[in-house]
Amino acid sequence: MNTKPLIYVIDDEADICDLVCQELERYNFTTQSFTTGEQALIAIKKQLPTLCIIDLGLPDMDGLSLVKQLFDDKKIGVIILSGRNSLPDKVLGLELGADDYIGKPFDPRELVARVKSIIRRIVVNELPTKTLHTACFGDWTFAQSTLTLANNKGDSFMLSAAETEILMVLLNAPRQILSRERLLSEDATSFDRSIDVRMSRLRKKIEDDHKNPKIIKTVYGAGYIFTLDVIWQ
Repeated sequence: MNTKPLIYVIDDEADICDLVCQELERYNFTTQSFTTGEQALIAIKKQLPTLCIIDLGLPDMDGLSLVKQLFDDKKIGVIILSGRNSLPDKVLGLELGADDYIGKPFDPRELVARVKSIIRRIVVNELPTKTLHTACFGDWTFAQSTLTLANNKGDSFMLSAAETEILMVLLNAPRQILSRERLLSEDATSFDRSIDVRMSRLRKKIEDDHKNPKIIKTVYGAGYIFTLDVIWQ
């Protein structure tokens, strides 16, 4: 049985695909490459990868559309690898559910490090646990086993691996001020705005008014604080 993480590399430049695949395979990952989004979607229907590395400049669709489809329909890690390095593209990619954003030109060693970081998150989130794994706070519950956030009004959201990592830190340290570095954990080398974008995504889900948050508050100059008591079941 093959237990190596499967990674799909989706880029219209075959040379980039070959470079990324060769580098990842050196570190014991299994890879497949595709030069169009449609090829990748067909492959995903047949076999789910652990993670996709996606270029935004695909010939048949905008890579951001592919990122959104993956986040809406599947639980797959996503890294955007693109020459589109503008701040709006980076922020939009993260808001649509990407776990990380790396600009071209890139260092293959850094890409591997980012891949390893996201894979570790995914593996940890999928591990069975004998301990308490459902958190209750206010009107909300978070089921760690399914990465599902739900409230008593019937709203339900599936979180990304990156959102889950931040929420879990908050839930395990309620009413404590947590620094940005603590929340980023081992992923502190990520795009500098990533913590802000992920925090914004969480707030839009759980806050009545995400622009005036009451549950996850900003402590200016210090970090963030989760203001509710948390009960684990």
